[in-house]
Amino acid sequence: MKKRRPMGWWSPAAVLAFVLALLVPGGSAQAATLYTVAPVAGSLSDYNISGVYVSGVSSGGYMAGQLQVAYSRTIKGMGVFGTGPYYCAQNNAAQAVYGCGDNTSPDYLPTLEADASLWSAYGWTDPVGSLSGRPVYWFHGGNDTTVKASVSNDGVSFFKHFGANVTYDSGSSAGHGWVTPYGTLACTATGSPYLDNCGTDPENALLGKLFGSVAAPNTGPLTGSLIKFDQDSYAVGGRAGSLSMGGSGFAYVPSACSSGASCRLMVALHGCAQGYDAVGTSFVDRANLDQYGDTNHMIVLYPQATANAANPYGCWDWWGYLGATNYPIKGGRQIETIMNMVHALGG
Repeated sequence: MKKRRPMGWWSPAAVLAFVLALLVPGGSAQAATLYTVAPVAGSLSDYNISGVYVSGVSSGGYMAGQLQVAYSRTIKGMGVFGTGPYYCAQNNAAQAVYGCGDNTSPDYLPTLEADASLWSAYGWTDPVGSLSGRPVYWFHGGNDTTVKASVSNDGVSFFKHFGANVTYDSGSSAGHGWVTPYGTLACTATGSPYLDNCGTDPENALLGKLFGSVAAPNTGPLTGSLIKFDQDSYAVGGRAGSLSMGGSGFAYVPSACSSGASCRLMVALHGCAQGYDAVGTSFVDRANLDQYGDTNHMIVLYPQATANAANPYGCWDWWGYLGATNYPIKGGRQIETIMNMVHALGG
């Protein structure tokens, strides 16, 4: 039987622009900082990593799902905000709009599950059996109309189908964004920099789900270092820009991890129009992950996507805008670039 690869369909530029306009609601960019740990230039060092986890919001949530499925043996759990099922867009920009943001088209969940099983059998991803028991924290806000609730529900169903241990947090009134006590927007808002403050701390629930238990965050000055590194050094092909990734990425390293303690690694993936080139270090500063990193021996890696002609809002590639059909499986250029960073950190 002929092996089935991800479907190869590429939309015209006008359709792509329409996709992005729908998936990136309006709002002016804010480059607010929080506690000001000045980033220092450097490269990623090898630490004593005990486990690798992934989190993300919106397009970063879709990329987190791709990483979790492609490398389920390595990625020990996932937490996402405002996203849908794995391979939802099926390499089709119109499907990304109508089936994976809106729900005017089906998202074809049974097909997505069948594709994941097939690609696992071919070795294009780690075995889907490795998803069984993996902890997953899934958040969808009641005012998130960018990714409809039915799409989010199917994302939960996808991972439950393969035996993941999913907690679904759908009781908040949040808009489309990453919800954090350091958010600069009202809870129900959808706009730049996509950091909503609902008076809650979902990062506590997210990390508690992934780790089993979590210590209270450091609410004072952080004690670690924020490393600003050259993403070209880890990019497939040697040029991050050719992958719609920025020149610089970031990693927060708690002092205990620098001293050799066993530490977890969290890969945190921003959403569209939320990367460094769009809003500065707002997501890095305010995601409320570094604060937990300080008290829970957790390094946080912040890879950065950026805008280009095919991707004018700096989204992660979850619908095939790089022009290759392997974007959601092993060999996908953004996936492999992120994994190069993970391996450089000892994961």
